[in-house]
Amino acid sequence: MAHGAILFDLDGVLADSRRPIIDCVNAALVELGHGTRSEAEVETTIGPPTLVGFSQLLDAPPDSDVVAEAVRAYRALYVDALWETPSYPGVPEVVRALAEEWTLGVATSKPRRYAEPVLEAIGLADAFAVVAGPVPDGPDDKLSMVIEATGALGGASAMIGDRHYDIEAAREQKLHAIGVTWGFGTYAELRAAGADVIVDQADELLEAATRARRFTSR
Repeated sequence: MAHGAILFDLDGVLADSRRPIIDCVNAALVELGHGTRSEAEVETTIGPPTLVGFSQLLDAPPDSDVVAEAVRAYRALYVDALWETPSYPGVPEVVRALAEEWTLGVATSKPRRYAEPVLEAIGLADAFAVVAGPVPDGPDDKLSMVIEATGALGGASAMIGDRHYDIEAAREQKLHAIGVTWGFGTYAELRAAGADVIVDQADELLEAATRARRFTSR
């Protein structure tokens, strides 16, 4: 019997999307005449909605035409590149182990039409009961996705993420907030956001899940 539900962020936790995202972002910028950005600069935009990321890179409002054009160009490239996405060392094995005791869900700011194939690409699509990601004309912020996933699962105990958006949404929903350092955020960012626990290795998530069980049973 499942002990409850655990939510995962996608990019930076389950999927090492660094290479396909950076390559497609810079290809889109070049295509539109903006020039490339450094890998470090692009990495800081991975996590929030794509409109927000390009808004930062182009120093333009998220609802501007220049940002919308860049997002369209990026997505046209990414729809094929996403199939080259790997996972992180040890993560698939830990996910499978957790799935034996917990119901798992994904709460991501990546549009669902891309999130689901990314899960297929890393071989974990069948491990998750729910995938909450933005749909056309719907909300795209992390809190909304966490609320959607939690509702679909009938509740959740914890959220695992690599950026402050994940931790803040978890705390807002009173979930055990678990930060991981192998993604796109930093230890300092996760700690400042209020993570209950921060792990450096995938196998540490097993103990973190046990803590989440204690946290929710108090």
